[in-house]
Amino acid sequence: MTPAIKVLDESGLEYSKHLYDYKKSGAVIAAELMNVDPHVMIKTLVMQGDNYKPFIVLMHADKEVSLKELARQVGAKNVSTVNVKDAQKYTGYIVGGISPFGTRRELSVYVQDTILELPFLYINVGRRGFLAGMTPEVLRKILNPTPIDVTK
Repeated sequence: MTPAIKVLDESGLEYSKHLYDYKKSGAVIAAELMNVDPHVMIKTLVMQGDNYKPFIVLMHADKEVSLKELARQVGAKNVSTVNVKDAQKYTGYIVGGISPFGTRRELSVYVQDTILELPFLYINVGRRGFLAGMTPEVLRKILNPTPIDVTK
């Protein structure tokens, strides 16, 4: 049981639990191990703007974030990924298992808009090798993320 699973269970919304043999961090690797398209595997990135306020960006595993476009869309001069120690401090999760659900600190969540068009997706739920499968509607109802378009 992780804080993410607790949030999902308490929501009453439908989702599925999936375990895989975690050997190395990376959503593309997880997709390969689970034999699913990396485009439906969602990575949770902990970022910060020039005000150092952390936030989360949800992105397809097979895509990269354009930092320049992200900065423009969140109203910052620059954005960057936070370091491992800070990511773990802000979320309460170990890198490789970071989830946008049940984070230690309340963080704004931005989602690549094309994720919301998927029929189904997989996302970390707070432990390495542990994912939840769900529709984008579950993300929308629980996280109320801000849609953005920041793929490279």
